[in-house]
Parts: sequence; structure tokens; C-alpha cells
Amino acid sequence: QVQLVESGGGLVQPGGSLRLSCAASGFTLDDHVIGWFRQAPGKEREGVSCISSRDDKTFYAGSVKGRFTISRDNAKNTVYLQMNSLKPEDAAVYYCAADLECYGFGPYPLYDYEYWGLGIQVTVSS
Repeated sequence: QVQLVESGGGLVQPGGSLRLSCAASGFTLDDHVIGWFRQAPGKEREGVSCISSRDDKTFYAGSVKGRFTISRDNAKNTVYLQMNSLKPEDAAVYYCAADLECYGFGPYPLYDYEYWGLGIQVTVSS
């Protein structure tokens, strides 16, 4: 059974850091990309970052570039999103998703990803 499970969310003050994890089971990350998305109340879901499977190429939304870092550990079948210098506008439910290409990032058109996690809350507030 394919499953993606996010962890590491929570409450953090502005300027703080969190590291989200996306643990995959039922398939290997060797041939899948992992994208991170977020959705704040009343807003559309937006792509945050994606890491490819072949060459670890990474993509970032302009709003998080320089603050967030995506990485993968294939041995643990896990992808991480290190989030630094968090701002109140980063608060959202964060989802990880898996597919064969980083759809919605770089040159790839936006398509719905095949596999999704249930999401985890990130709150940035003083």
C-alpha cells in the first residue's frame, strides 16, 4: 500500500525554523519525485518545492527561495523540507506528494500528483 506521511510540523515564532519530513512506504523514492505543497485557509494550494529522482534537481517557489531547502535520503525513503526564517505567511497545511516529474515546477506543466500525504499543520505566530 502506497503511503506518504508528513511529520515535523507545529507552532513556531516568526524567524524560527522547522524541518518537515515526508516518509514514503509502498514504493521507493529512487524513481519518484517528491513535491511539497501548502494550502492556507481561504487560499489555493500552491507548490513550495520539489526534488527530482534522477539528478536531485530542486525547484522552489519564489516566496521560499533562499529560506527553504529540500533534500532526500533514499536509504530512509524520506524527503525533508528545512524551513528557516519562517514568516506568518508561511503558515499553512503542508502536503508532500509523489509522481514521476516535478509537475508545476520549472518546465513541467501543473498536473495532479499521483500520491499525496494527509498534510501537516505549520503555524507561524508570536
